[in-house]
Amino acid sequence: MSEGLPAGGERPAVVLLSGGLDSTTTLAIARQQGFACHALTVAYGQLHRCEVDAAERVAAALSAVEHRVLEIDLRPLARSALTWPSLEVPKNRPLEVIGAEGDVPATYVPARNAVLLSLALAWAETLGAFDLFLGVNVLDASGYPDCRREFVRAFEQLARVATHAGASGRFRVHAPLISLRKAEIIQRGIELGVDYSLTHSCYDPGEDGAACAACDACLLRAKGFKEAGVADPTHYRAVAP
Repeated sequence: MSEGLPAGGERPAVVLLSGGLDSTTTLAIARQQGFACHALTVAYGQLHRCEVDAAERVAAALSAVEHRVLEIDLRPLARSALTWPSLEVPKNRPLEVIGAEGDVPATYVPARNAVLLSLALAWAETLGAFDLFLGVNVLDASGYPDCRREFVRAFEQLARVATHAGASGRFRVHAPLISLRKAEIIQRGIELGVDYSLTHSCYDPGEDGAACAACDACLLRAKGFKEAGVADPTHYRAVAP
């Protein structure tokens, strides 16, 4: 049996799975490409657990070989509206502002993707895997520094010098959505049979998990489904008349 290959012959990969639309589509793409996917969800101190619950549903639906949820509390270190209740989640921002060059909203979590990829890398080395999958897309999040191609390329190089296994030069960070807009991501997922009703994107959900329909994530998600010509399966919070 070749190094790093499970009994079934598929090459193992670690897929960062938040439970959102992008990471779910990324997992579906990795499966379609023939990888044996080990899904990693990190509960990093975000103010709700809806994403983690969604990740568990998605991992099961898309036949991940294994799904692990790792608890790492970034709240003492990372100031963000996603981790600090004293900071408000931005609402009803114009679509032309969201993701514009230089736009770094309060929902940015400092160094989050670097931390998450480092954890994925540690697991990958343990598994004998050389492929990491990350669901970033620069067009919808151009203000987030850790969603850029430069970040993905730099981390790939880091993986090759920061690990024992990296001496082979084989580590690769896959970001299959990086050049796609939400509508294109949704269309790709539909082609792969993704059930987006299982996913969660909202930054500020209600107690029942209903999406707020006003945060950046909700607005981009709704816009993506509309432009893709696909019915939006999201359960949005009822708005009082």
